[in-house]
Amino acid sequence: QVQLVESGGGSVQAGGSLRLSCAPSGYTVSSWCMGWFRQAPGKEREGVASIASLTSTKYADSVKGRFTISRDSAKNTLYLQMSSLQPEDTAMYYCAASRSYSCGFGAANFAFWGQGTQVTISA
Repeated sequence: QVQLVESGGGSVQAGGSLRLSCAPSGYTVSSWCMGWFRQAPGKEREGVASIASLTSTKYADSVKGRFTISRDSAKNTLYLQMSSLQPEDTAMYYCAASRSYSCGFGAANFAFWGQGTQVTISA
């Protein structure tokens, strides 16, 4: 059974940085597409970043140049490095894993989801 556990969320001031981690069990981070999504109160869940099995990455326009998705195969962990954080980045962030080699931001492509970690950015 696949389980995804996120960590690293918190509260920082605008301009600060956070690194989110996602440690799966029953799943290998390097095998298929994985991604990070977020959902702010009153808004729909949106794709933030994804990484395909062959390491190609994709980012939402709103986070390009500020966020970096990566994975450590030795630690079997997925990361999201977030820099220059802004109040509009405030949301619950979710790790997602698929059984697909290709990547996109369609939530239906991801079969497994974590419980989320809260990120709050103050002005």
